[in-house]
Amino acid sequence: MKMKFFSLKNICAVGALFASMSLTSCGGGGTDNKSDSTASASSDDNTLIGAGSTFDYPLFSKLFSEYNKANGLKINYQSIGSGGGIQQLTSKTVDFGASDNPLNGKQDSALTAPVIHIPVTAGAVVISYNLPDVKDTLMLTPDIIADIFLGKITKWDDAKIAAINKGVKLPSSTIVVAHRSDGSGTTGIFTTYLDKVSEEWHTKVGKGNSVNWPTGLGGKGNEGVAGSVKQTPGSIGYIELAYAVQNNMSFAKVQNKAGNFITPSIASVTAAANVTIPADSKISLTNTDAADGYPISGFSWVLIYKEQKYNNRSADRATKLLKLLSWVIHDGQQYSGALNYAPLSSAAVSTGDAILKSVTFDGKPILQ
Repeated sequence: MKMKFFSLKNICAVGALFASMSLTSCGGGGTDNKSDSTASASSDDNTLIGAGSTFDYPLFSKLFSEYNKANGLKINYQSIGSGGGIQQLTSKTVDFGASDNPLNGKQDSALTAPVIHIPVTAGAVVISYNLPDVKDTLMLTPDIIADIFLGKITKWDDAKIAAINKGVKLPSSTIVVAHRSDGSGTTGIFTTYLDKVSEEWHTKVGKGNSVNWPTGLGGKGNEGVAGSVKQTPGSIGYIELAYAVQNNMSFAKVQNKAGNFITPSIASVTAAANVTIPADSKISLTNTDAADGYPISGFSWVLIYKEQKYNNRSADRATKLLKLLSWVIHDGQQYSGALNYAPLSSAAVSTGDAILKSVTFDGKPILQ
């Protein structure tokens, strides 16, 4: 599916990036993005530092720029992947991490204090492909997607692909698989989906922010995978919807549990996210039961320590962080749609509010 995207001035174009490169600064007043993964928390209480999800980066660039204009607070966000953000939060070198998958047991055990999850957006992981001579939007089933990423389907004109794309002239070229090389919440969403829909994937590969890929070439960040697919004819990869749209890339309709072929969009992600939100906000949206829901959808979370008095942090710094996050889940949601993210449901916002009100400084609630 090809769509025209008119990017906002504070969003970095990623189409020209190579797979080995990290996203660099957009140059806006609200966000700086650095390619190194060893940031130290700023001593300036008017500068907050975050790191993690590349899935969130196009949205965060806009949100943090707008917040900076209105409040003068600078947010330095490093698009290094969910795994890197979790590592930096664990080492307490950032004010917040961002991840597209909740912390797992191993990650929780590495923490020295409780961390909470605030849902900030919902989005789609799309299956993007580069077939210049194919003008039709390809349709893919769960088993075909699994077989491609397992390395079992290796040619574009494979009988299984042809059977559900009747009338489409498929090339006989080899399929080049692109996947993430870094620890990634986008990978977490995608592999959780594959783990649910394919018994072979569940047995041989499993799910997680980082897995042993059966086939393919790795790229760093959504930016790297998007760059690899865009530059390599015959390639296929999984990336966040905004990166695909921003770069005018083709992406497939995916068959959901109800048997419908669904185009990833704000509406189909919203449908997938129309679920009961647990009190801790940790829930997977993959392989949704919703008949009109896109099956590779997911929430993304900002992660912070529940007790904010640590590492000589000031109460002022903690208050600024909480006010920023409250703004993100309320007023900031107005910017989601233009960037192909689904605004949070009222239930998700209410859950986020309750979680934020549980955050303390020296044992006392920060937000009233």
